[in-house]
Amino acid sequence: MIRASCLLLTSPSCLRLQKSIVHRHVMRAAASKKLEVSGIEEITKNKPVVLTTVTQSNPSPVVNQDVLLEITNEKTIKKIDPPQLMTPAKLTNHYSSLAKFRLTGLVVCSAVTGYAMAPLPTDFTTLGLCLLGTALTSASANTINQFFEVPFDSQMARTSNRVLVRGLLSPLHAVTFAAVSGTTGLIILNYGVNGVCASLGALTLALYTLVYTPMKRSSIANTWVGSVVGALPPLMGYAGCTGYLDAGAMVLGGVLYAWQFPHFNALSWNLRSDYSRAGYRMMAVTNPDLCRRTTLRHTAALIGICTTAPLIGLTTWTFALDSLPVNLYFLILAWRFYRHSDSSSSRKLFRMSLAHLPIIMILMLVHKKREDSEDWLLKTIRGLFPALYHS
Repeated sequence: MIRASCLLLTSPSCLRLQKSIVHRHVMRAAASKKLEVSGIEEITKNKPVVLTTVTQSNPSPVVNQDVLLEITNEKTIKKIDPPQLMTPAKLTNHYSSLAKFRLTGLVVCSAVTGYAMAPLPTDFTTLGLCLLGTALTSASANTINQFFEVPFDSQMARTSNRVLVRGLLSPLHAVTFAAVSGTTGLIILNYGVNGVCASLGALTLALYTLVYTPMKRSSIANTWVGSVVGALPPLMGYAGCTGYLDAGAMVLGGVLYAWQFPHFNALSWNLRSDYSRAGYRMMAVTNPDLCRRTTLRHTAALIGICTTAPLIGLTTWTFALDSLPVNLYFLILAWRFYRHSDSSSSRKLFRMSLAHLPIIMILMLVHKKREDSEDWLLKTIRGLFPALYHS
């Protein structure tokens, strides 16, 4: 039931009284400020004002149409734009976000390094199929990860703008994209490359979606599982070239595995409040001391892993020499993070991690051990100490 009281200032006597009062106040203001004032008819020629007081016990869609029209004429009501049509460009952009384009790019680069470091000649057709299958598998894993984590991503500032959180694509659409890309990727790896590479791709997909993703909310061991996932792409590239895994592949995987800890721990340190709000059990949240220790240990381990590469014949000894300054600087930053554990030290360590991995990969490619090449360092040692090689 609606009860309304209206005051309409429209009668002739009321209008004359209104004009007189308005005229008197306007003339006084003009006299005090020496302003020229238009005639009273210009001032009062607007439509009468309708003052309405409405009390509603049951809201009704029936309202005062005169007032609504006045408000509309003054453009105080914002028009709601119709939903924008989905264009191919927007859909491609959404798919790129679901696939985590930059992370997938890092995965593909790791696979390229693994393929290039294998001891067999490069077959560019196989290489292309390996990279395509790896990219599709990674896109599928990242999409499924986002599908499961929508309720939690919405509570974190870093992930609150993701496609599924904002509702830019439906969950069914995202799952369909993940199923098509994952199935297509594994088929390409199996029939276009080899079974070992496809098996590693399936293992990566399963670990990331079925183990790592749910474990993030139950145990800090998720970081170790995530590091294993991150170490598999170079193995996929290596196996894509050779069809098998050996000690050289393990060294490549070891570099990626150890690198994950300073990279992710430094990143998560400044996001502790976000992870805590969303209920993620990360080392930086639940066990900060362990976070600092594992960061320092695995950063130091990178020196030993890079030194192992020439021992097994994956690279020349020059790689161990050239990678040492990069690894030492990385270790210094990890030590500062271990000692101070503040925003500045974690941010510097994270930024260095972004540069560290590409530098190490490039150095590996430059100093790859070839059958018909000899390390200049060994040649120098042989020239200085010939007795060592004749004994």
